[in-house]
Amino acid sequence: MVGIIDIVCNLYTPLEVKLGQTGIDDHFKKQVRMEPRMRRGTTIPEYLKMMDEAGIEHSLLIAARCGDMRVQGSFHIPYERVAQICKKYPDRFSGLAGVDPTLGMQQLRELEFAVKELGFVGAHYYPHWFDLPPDHPYVFPIYAKCIELNVSIMMQVGHNLIYSRSRRLPSVAKPITLDRVAILYPELRLLGIHLGVPWTDEMISMAWKHEHIYIGGDAYAPKHWPKQMVHYANTYGSHKFLFGTDWPVIDPIRAVKEVEDLNFRPDSYRKIMRDNALGIFAIPGSSMYNKRLTKRRKR
Repeated sequence: MVGIIDIVCNLYTPLEVKLGQTGIDDHFKKQVRMEPRMRRGTTIPEYLKMMDEAGIEHSLLIAARCGDMRVQGSFHIPYERVAQICKKYPDRFSGLAGVDPTLGMQQLRELEFAVKELGFVGAHYYPHWFDLPPDHPYVFPIYAKCIELNVSIMMQVGHNLIYSRSRRLPSVAKPITLDRVAILYPELRLLGIHLGVPWTDEMISMAWKHEHIYIGGDAYAPKHWPKQMVHYANTYGSHKFLFGTDWPVIDPIRAVKEVEDLNFRPDSYRKIMRDNALGIFAIPGSSMYNKRLTKRRKR
């Protein structure tokens, strides 16, 4: 094993905080016990130092799309913003394209552009921001496009906390809603992130049932991961579980330390913290990345 891969990382620099593009308010920052010095944002160089201290080699950075832009309080992180950071630090970051199902064909074109031209390695969906569950017909064309582009899609499943008191969002993504998606799109690589809390047994059942459903262990401090999820990740589901932080929700240094304290089997730990991510994302060090480079050179 070389370095750890964090599959869920949000932009949280002073710029995003100033523009109101974080989705979290001061109340939530206090709730998750964010250190006061970090509440105004963390620059990319500062975050790279945190990654280094944690032993994280590479992070997937989300160009999040949070809600229909016709609705007050919604925001979209520009793809170009994330692409610039990935271009400057190609060995440390890869981009994930947030998706907005209300955009129809425009979203499909933009997702293709993000993957083919900007080098993004996957898609990301926030069901609660749109009040559209994962198995809503509006999202189906996006799944088809992900298969066509050979990229994975991750989405928050489970309940939705009150990240901002000015925009209270409904919990519309129980893990069981992934069932119909996986049946209709068996080739789709789909990650249910945020552990599926409080329906963790349901999330485990979906990953056990479907070949290409995976679980993201992020947004909750590892010492608070449900016992049945830790058992799954350490045993029969070690090939289906991927480490993430959901920064700035969880500090990467704390997250890695607490995973180590869970005493996973060496083989399971390696899969969770690195190998599984290399298997489903075209990031440096993966065979998918090498294939993508070869295709680009032939163009």
